[in-house]
Amino acid sequence: MSETKAKVKVAPNSKESEMMVLGCMLTKANGLNIGADALNGPDFYYTEHQTIFEILKTLYKSDKPADIHLVAEELKRTERLDSIGGVAYLTTLAQYAGTSAYIEEYVGIIKNKSILRRMIRAAQEIEKTALEDPRDVHGSLDEAQAKLFSISQQSNQSAGVLIKDLISGLKAESGLPYLKELEERQELFLEKGEAATSFTGIPTGFNDLDKIINGLAPSNLVICAARPAMGKTAFALNIAEHVCFKHHMPVGVFSLEMSADQLLHRMICSQAEVESKKILTGSISGTEYQRVVEGIRQMQAETMLVDDQPGLKITDLRARARRMKEAHDIQLLVIDYLQLLSGSNSSGWAENRQQEISEISRMLKNLARELNIPIFCLGQLSRKVEERTGHRPMMSDLRESGAIEQDADIVMFLLRREYYDPYDKPGMGEVIIGKNRHGGVGTVELTYRKEFAQFANYTPAHEPSEPSDDAAFNAFSPN
Repeated sequence: MSETKAKVKVAPNSKESEMMVLGCMLTKANGLNIGADALNGPDFYYTEHQTIFEILKTLYKSDKPADIHLVAEELKRTERLDSIGGVAYLTTLAQYAGTSAYIEEYVGIIKNKSILRRMIRAAQEIEKTALEDPRDVHGSLDEAQAKLFSISQQSNQSAGVLIKDLISGLKAESGLPYLKELEERQELFLEKGEAATSFTGIPTGFNDLDKIINGLAPSNLVICAARPAMGKTAFALNIAEHVCFKHHMPVGVFSLEMSADQLLHRMICSQAEVESKKILTGSISGTEYQRVVEGIRQMQAETMLVDDQPGLKITDLRARARRMKEAHDIQLLVIDYLQLLSGSNSSGWAENRQQEISEISRMLKNLARELNIPIFCLGQLSRKVEERTGHRPMMSDLRESGAIEQDADIVMFLLRREYYDPYDKPGMGEVIIGKNRHGGVGTVELTYRKEFAQFANYTPAHEPSEPSDDAAFNAFSPN
């Protein structure tokens, strides 16, 4: 009767790949550049390999050549030569390099094994936390997801970018040298004038607004606040629709106030430009029906995710947003609205609400930076607006916390004067930019079409500088 030995589980590693990469770094200048730039000490599993890599990287940073003799001398100086196997082991590594023609492939294998080991460590930490039966389960779940998400993010990050690499185009997002990109912008401006794209962020679809805020820039937290019935949700959805359906970018929407079906109905009304009541009752003409069909066809071709779970905690929202980013690579996140979120340790007491909102706004800003996307978050204003003459919102009107204006990159307010006076600018809306960390502030006028739940660009009617002869005659005519 044969006894089967239990297989000892070893953390994922590839000794041969590590030896080949170190051998290339010892014998080839290009190998040293590639290995030192792409890897870090902990990426190596074996201690002796970590020690050798540390010496090689130090020589690389000092712009010194690296070979067996120089590395051996440095190891001898720090009394670590015997611990790595002596000069004989360095010679063995150099011989390995002769069989390695594709150092990038072996670097990739080492990085993948390192990621797997980090996953195992994270899983062990998560297991330890779970076995301790924590009181805040959702907070622990958020921490667990953050650990795994950080591994994913770190595996694609570099240790920084040299300015000269950005200028030369080597590490630039466009891939072009800076001066070449500037020349192209100059040519575009000379060709199209003011019509040329003059902002770098994601366009909102509202031209005057984009000129002031420079579009929705990645990692920015944008707060849009207003009193009820001003059209906050319609405004946010219009931006989400433009980004998703016109620019073909995946968008995530958290709707804590309205259901996914209600949001879909609003978007169809806006996209097809058919009145809400007509769609609800079915009293639409053939032409309107065709517009609805065309609108739905365009919407089906794009990626928009709607999460309508009410009463979300900020930790739950962060976890769900990370999943949206991982699964669909969303480029914009819309939240409707901030005051309906609760903190990670919500107790429900009113006196803690200000501190809770501060925590939420801070976490939203961190989430925007973590996912590297703009977050467009709606918010409520206090009743002080109703008591003020003109009802024009101010920064101090943000409800429950001054931390919101501190954390946000852009704070804007929405005002429709016709809500207070039907004869005061009917069919018009104003977007008031109260804070803009990266640009100017001001007011943008928009057209509001309530029947379609739609805001649109406002173009003032052209007024002739001089009255025509007919106008002059009518002015003096007794009729």
